Amino acid sequence: MRWASGLGLALYTSDAVREAAEQVVDQMDGQTADLILVFASPHHQAAYNRVPALLQQHFPDALVLGSSGGAIIGAGREIEDMPAVSITAAALPGVELRPFHIDDGPLPDAGTGLADFLGIPQNIDPHFIVLPEPTSFDPAPFLVSLDATYPSGRTVGGLSSGGREAGANAIFLNDLVARRGLTGVALSGNVVMDTVVAQGCRPIGQPMFVTKSHNNMVYELDGRSALDTLKDLYEELPRPDQELARHSLFLGLVMATQQQEYHQGDFLIRNLMGMDPERGALAVGALIEPNIVVQFHLRDRSTSTRDLRQVLSRYEAAEPPAGALLFSCLGRGQGLYGTPNHDSDLLRERFGDVPLGGFFCNGEIGPVRGATHLHGYTSAFGLFRPKVR
Repeated sequence: MRWASGLGLALYTSDAVREAAEQVVDQMDGQTADLILVFASPHHQAAYNRVPALLQQHFPDALVLGSSGGAIIGAGREIEDMPAVSITAAALPGVELRPFHIDDGPLPDAGTGLADFLGIPQNIDPHFIVLPEPTSFDPAPFLVSLDATYPSGRTVGGLSSGGREAGANAIFLNDLVARRGLTGVALSGNVVMDTVVAQGCRPIGQPMFVTKSHNNMVYELDGRSALDTLKDLYEELPRPDQELARHSLFLGLVMATQQQEYHQGDFLIRNLMGMDPERGALAVGALIEPNIVVQFHLRDRSTSTRDLRQVLSRYEAAEPPAGALLFSCLGRGQGLYGTPNHDSDLLRERFGDVPLGGFFCNGEIGPVRGATHLHGYTSAFGLFRPKVR
């Protein structure tokens, strides 16, 4: 197994693709790429439809998967607010690749129905890379079905970004340039895909039960007005945390409902969308079930750095990954850390110069505690190595 990653920063798309491709070819040392992952910034939007043909010139035998991205990761660098195309390539001996595209419409039930629909047998223990287009496809139900159908597999990916309206994003699969739906690939055989997901938030206050809710509105927490509960918590916070709460306050939804104690990392982080003072309610960027345990969270650069270092340190494979993909939130990067290449540098600090590609997403996909979730403000890594040498 051999991985390589290149980055093209030229203004013209053909030049950027050629620049990245030449870097990849040099790194592949004569091996033929089986899989190409391409990510392109919105500066290349007018030429998205040309990307497959441009890649075909350099990698005629490879399966191509990719997406537009608001910012691009390639060759271990994170490129924000600049034109960029990244190409990450993998030679995968003993690995079978099964691509798929879902446009829209209802999906079959989990199990045999979904397996037949995707054309991917259940008994091959595949791992998945998935790239949904967020204005046209809700990935959450699909991820639940995917977990149920392939319980031994892992899934990573990210929601395409870079466009501000329907049809502005693009997802790639071979010669297809789709503006809606989801593209993906299943990898099976001589491949292990480990995952690292860092949410980068810390809890404040205490866990509470949602005692009254409807859809995405939370009316009561532990029997009290949700808004009054938040106001009381705010008054108890130290001044630095009060400042953070003005722009970096979130609600965490517990993932393992059978737990008796809850700690950092036990919650899915969701946006607080607004308040209803008349009814004392909070609007959350998720459907809220009654009786679920929740806790308020804050996000800052030091917590996020510490969290990523901790989850990377827990990776215990016998050898470093041969290649890696990073799906990071548009809310991370220089805007959060004040410095470029933060998450990429932490990966390099842990594993050395691993070929790394990816993009900054409208939502990140990765497993936590055995279940795949759609995240926000997260970095989700897929780390690839062979099962056997």
